[in-house]
Amino acid sequence: MSFATTDLCDDNPGMLDDGSLQVLPPVFRHFGQRPQFAGPAATLKVHEDNALVRSTLETLGAGRVLVVDGGGSFRRALVGGQLGLLAQNNGWAGVIVDGCVRDSVELAQCDVGIMALATHPQRSAREGVGKRDVNVQIAGVTVRPGDWIYADVDGVLVARQQLA
Repeated sequence: MSFATTDLCDDNPGMLDDGSLQVLPPVFRHFGQRPQFAGPAATLKVHEDNALVRSTLETLGAGRVLVVDGGGSFRRALVGGQLGLLAQNNGWAGVIVDGCVRDSVELAQCDVGIMALATHPQRSAREGVGKRDVNVQIAGVTVRPGDWIYADVDGVLVARQQLA
């Protein structure tokens, strides 16, 4: 799939006006090999606990994008090198973390899109606390399961439907 988020914005001004296409604030950094990725969203809401992140990435991604609402926490990493490999090997298009990642050198070797706010060396808890397939708030933008995510070097878009 070839696209540019700038062109998608230019081509869909009505969707931007009515909120069916939104732009995430420019606070996310790229960590994976793929600077451009897109797919329907699978969502998680967790807080400093990545057990649900792992169990989700262990399933077939089928080209989806895992959107993790980590509450913007800068206290622990939710994704590291092992989870980056799981995402790559199980066919996820990408992972967006509203929080931190670690093992950034390893993540840079993973053939998957990975975006997060920052890096942090401390791993997360592994208690399995959180919610799957719920509406999440990512930097003030609501992402629903099945929304389409488009990410490239210019930004991240959330669309209520697949864009042409």
